[in-house]
Amino acid sequence: MEFKYFSRNGDVMPIEKATVPLSSVEYSYGFGVYESIRVTAGVPYFLRDHIERLLGSAQEIQLAHPFTPELITKSIRELIAKNEAETCNLKILLIGPSTSFDKAQDKSLRAGGEAMLNILCLNPLFPDKKLYRDGAHCITTVYERMLPHAKTLNMLGSYLAYRKAKEAGAYDALLIDREGCITEGTRTNFFCIKGKTLYSPPEARILLGVTRKVLLKVAAQEGFTLEERDIKLDEVASYDAAFITSTSTKIMPLRSIDGTELPVSSPELRALMTAFDHFLDGCGGSL
Repeated sequence: MEFKYFSRNGDVMPIEKATVPLSSVEYSYGFGVYESIRVTAGVPYFLRDHIERLLGSAQEIQLAHPFTPELITKSIRELIAKNEAETCNLKILLIGPSTSFDKAQDKSLRAGGEAMLNILCLNPLFPDKKLYRDGAHCITTVYERMLPHAKTLNMLGSYLAYRKAKEAGAYDALLIDREGCITEGTRTNFFCIKGKTLYSPPEARILLGVTRKVLLKVAAQEGFTLEERDIKLDEVASYDAAFITSTSTKIMPLRSIDGTELPVSSPELRALMTAFDHFLDGCGGSL
């Protein structure tokens, strides 16, 4: 589907006006944060949680801006309505100012470099359904993201790792820290499972994904518990299963990591996947 409109600083505009000045140091250097939101049947899923993380990421990198949760929410709903978007992915880009911003919030794009909020609709890419049955393949790469709790535009390391994964025919690349532990994927969170216990890398070292948050709520309702621990690459095969999560991925079991085969038939994982899908179908887009 072609989306003809985007939103800038609260104003819906024709997509032809979605331009970036060549002099923008903030775009060039990636001084910004972003979010991706799934829209289903015209409903932006877990909108409050995504906006909360967006603003938290901005605070983490000291990105000053005048945008409130109310303005961002209003802008998103207006854009979805204007584009008549039933199914899409929303991309929110909050780009920082090179100078202090005017609290009166002049919405025009000025050469002085005020903070800028761009929101656009993108056609979604859905994983092959066979991956949920058979499991996905991942590779690994040694890389640690700067400021792991902030979802920033500093994505070069993750981009190169993801490109390497695609060249290898893998679904994603898992990031390995200096201690040899798995932290997360380039765009996914990572878990192992044994019985009804979920194992996550320590939260202090990962991006706290919104889908991860939803998963943990569903898991608790289904009687699962969570344990944070370091997970070495060579230990993963000792668990009942491993999986990744994200907005687009939902819960994806892993069949292999770097060619090492993993079990994918854990009944507890399959039950959790079913419960998660049922929750998404009935939650109306909110926690």
